Amino acid sequence: MAGRDDEGRRVDVADGTDPTWAQQLLDHLRPSARDVRRVVAWLADAADADVSLQDDAGTLLAGTRTPLDEDLVADIAAGRIASAALQDGGHHRRLVRVELPRPASAGVLAVTRPAPFDRRTSDIVTHTAGVLELLLRARESAAAGHRLRRAASDLRLAILQLLMVEDTVSARRVAAGLWPGLLDTDTACVYVAESHPADRDRLAEECLDATSEQALVVRCPAMDSHVIVLTPGEAAAAELRSLVEGRPDTFLGGSARQSLAQTATAYGQAVSALAVAHFRPDKAAVYAERTHPERLMDPTALRDWTAGLLRPLDTLPHHTRAELLATTRLGLEFTAVNAAMVLGVSRNTVRARMERVEGLLRTDLSDLTVRAAVHLALNTQAGLVEVPGGDLGDEVCTRFDELLAGPAVRTWARDLLGRLDADTRDLRRTLRTWIAAGGNAERAAQLLGVHAQTVREHVRSAEPVLERQLLSGGSDLYEVVLAHLALGDLDQPALQGANPGHPDSPVHG
Repeated sequence: MAGRDDEGRRVDVADGTDPTWAQQLLDHLRPSARDVRRVVAWLADAADADVSLQDDAGTLLAGTRTPLDEDLVADIAAGRIASAALQDGGHHRRLVRVELPRPASAGVLAVTRPAPFDRRTSDIVTHTAGVLELLLRARESAAAGHRLRRAASDLRLAILQLLMVEDTVSARRVAAGLWPGLLDTDTACVYVAESHPADRDRLAEECLDATSEQALVVRCPAMDSHVIVLTPGEAAAAELRSLVEGRPDTFLGGSARQSLAQTATAYGQAVSALAVAHFRPDKAAVYAERTHPERLMDPTALRDWTAGLLRPLDTLPHHTRAELLATTRLGLEFTAVNAAMVLGVSRNTVRARMERVEGLLRTDLSDLTVRAAVHLALNTQAGLVEVPGGDLGDEVCTRFDELLAGPAVRTWARDLLGRLDADTRDLRRTLRTWIAAGGNAERAAQLLGVHAQTVREHVRSAEPVLERQLLSGGSDLYEVVLAHLALGDLDQPALQGANPGHPDSPVHG
C-alpha cells in the first residue's frame, strides 16, 4: 500500500499521448451533462473497473458498492492520507479522497480492476476525482440556490395569503425583513399573468426582473399557468405589459387600485380582467376598462341593500367576519379547491366558512342568481364601489330588484345580451336555461331537449361574443346573471330568509 498527497490536482493531460479520455471527461462539465452518477459510470467503463463513490459515513453516492477496508477509508476521509493503492486477492484497487461540499467532509472514490493500474488509468482516476469534486460543489451550490429561491417563493406566497384575509399587519411584518419597503403603502394593484404551465417559472422570474423585485411576485398555488403580481407602484404596469407583447399565449389582467386590506377583491378583479385579455389584440386588460353593472346602480341604494343583506355578519368579531367575507369572495370566484390553495387552507375549511355565511344570510349559494347577488354585496362591502357618506348600517329600504330596475342598468343589460341575438342557434335561450339550471349542462339539456354537449358548445360560443368567461364561473358569469335578472329573463333570487341555508347546502367546488 502506498499513500501520497494529491494537492494541486488539475483536469489536464500531462503527456498528451491520448487526449480522447480527457475530452470525454471534460464533456461531463458541460451544463447539460453534469451528473455525478454518469461520471462514475464513465470511469468504470474507461478504466474497465468497478467504481464506487461514498461519503465519510459510508453512504454510497454513486457506482457499485465494493467491500473496503474501513480503517483505510477512515484515514483517507479524515485527510491523514490523500490516496492509496493496494492489491487484494488478485484485484488492484485505488482509493482517492474526494472533497465534499459540506464543511470538513470528504468521501472516497474506490476503483477496483483485475489488471494493474498503468499511467493512463492512474491519470484517469486522479482527474476524474477532480471532476467529481467540481460537480459535487456545483450540485450543492445549485441546491442551496434552489432552497433559497424556494424559501423566498414560499414567503411571498405566505405574505399574499395574509393579505387575502386582510391581515395586513402580519403581512408587513413578514415582508419587512426580506423586502424592506415593499408593503409601505396603503394601496396597490394586482396583476395576473398567464402563460403555458411549462413557461411559468421563466415568466415569474421575468416579472421579478421587470419590477426590480419591488413587487410581490407569487406563483399561483391554484392555477399552474398563473403568476400573481401585487405592486404598489404605477411603473410596473407598463413593464408587465411589455412581457406579453410578442409572446404567444401569454396574457395579462390587472385590477383597479385597492387598499391592501382588499387584496382578495383586487385579485378577483385581475382574474376577471384576464378573461377579457383573451379577447383583446394586445392580450392585456385592466378591470376598470369595462363597464360593470354595479357602477350603473344608484350608489346609496346599493349601499343600503348591501347593508341589509350582510347585516347578520355584523355581530361577529372583526377578524372572524373579515375571514368569512374574504373566503366567501374567493369561494364565489373559484372552486373551493382553488380558493383553498390561494388561501393556504383546506377545501373543507373553505366550504365550512361558506356554509356558515350561507346559514347567516339564510339563503342557498347553490343558486346562481343568489351567488350573483351575494357576490355583488361582498364586492360592494369590500369597497369596489365608492359610495358617498353614510355607513353600511343605515336603515335599509332598497330591494334587490329595485337595484336592477334603473334605466342605465337595463340599457347595459340589453346591449350585453343583445350581442347574442345574431346567432341563429338561439344562444341566448340556451344561456338563460343553463343559468336557471345552476350551470348544470345535463339539467339544462333535459329542459331544452338537446344533448348536454350542445349546451356546453352554446355557452362556450357565447363567451367571445360577450367577452366573458362563463363555464369557469366567477365575476364574468355573475355579471351575465345580473343582466338576465335586470331584463326579467330570470326569477329574482331568494334572499333574506326566503330560502334558508343549512349545513348540507351545496357549495361551489
